[in-house]
Amino acid sequence: MFTLPNLLSISRVLLTPVFVVLTIQGKTWPAFWIFLVAGATDALDGFAARTLKKKSTLGLWLDPIGDKVLLTAAFVVLTIPALAQPTTLPLWLTVLCIGRDVAIALGAFIIMALRGVQTFKPGLIGKASTICQVFMIYIVLFLNATGRTHGALRWLFYLAAVLAAASFVQYLVRGINLLRRGPSRSAG
Repeated sequence: MFTLPNLLSISRVLLTPVFVVLTIQGKTWPAFWIFLVAGATDALDGFAARTLKKKSTLGLWLDPIGDKVLLTAAFVVLTIPALAQPTTLPLWLTVLCIGRDVAIALGAFIIMALRGVQTFKPGLIGKASTICQVFMIYIVLFLNATGRTHGALRWLFYLAAVLAAASFVQYLVRGINLLRRGPSRSAG
C-alpha cells in the first residue's frame, strides 16, 4: 500500500483541503502553487509506477480518485464568485464536468456489480478532457493570482465542455458494450 506511486496519489487527496482553504482565504498565489504541486503528483505517480514497476490494483483506484477529488474541489471553489475573483468558472461548465464524473462513476459501479469488471482504463478522449480541465484551472488560478482576466478564456471553457461531453459519450458506449457482454475481469 505504501509505495511511492500510492503515496503520491494520496498526497493529491491530502493537498485538496489545503487548496480549498487557501482559496477561501483569498490566498491566490499559495492556492495556485498548491494546485500546481497537487497536479504534478498526477504525472509523477504514473511515472513512478511504471519506472519502479510498482503498479497495483490500489493505485489503479487511488489515481483517478485523487484526480476527481482535486478537480471537483477546484471546480466548486472556482465557480463561486465570492471565492474566485476576477475570473470564475461558469456554473454550466462545473455542472457538466462534475455531472459527467458522477455519471461515469455510477456507471462503473453498475458494471462492476453486474459484470464483475474490476478496472476501467481511461480512454484517449477522457485523458484529453482531464488535461484540458487541469490546464484551464491552472490558467484561472494564475489569472486570479495576478488580478487579471481574459476574454479568450471562454474558448477554453468551450473546449473543456466539448471534451467532457465527448468523453462521456465514449464511456457510455464502452459501458453499454460491457453490459451486453458476459462477466469479465477487466475493461480495455
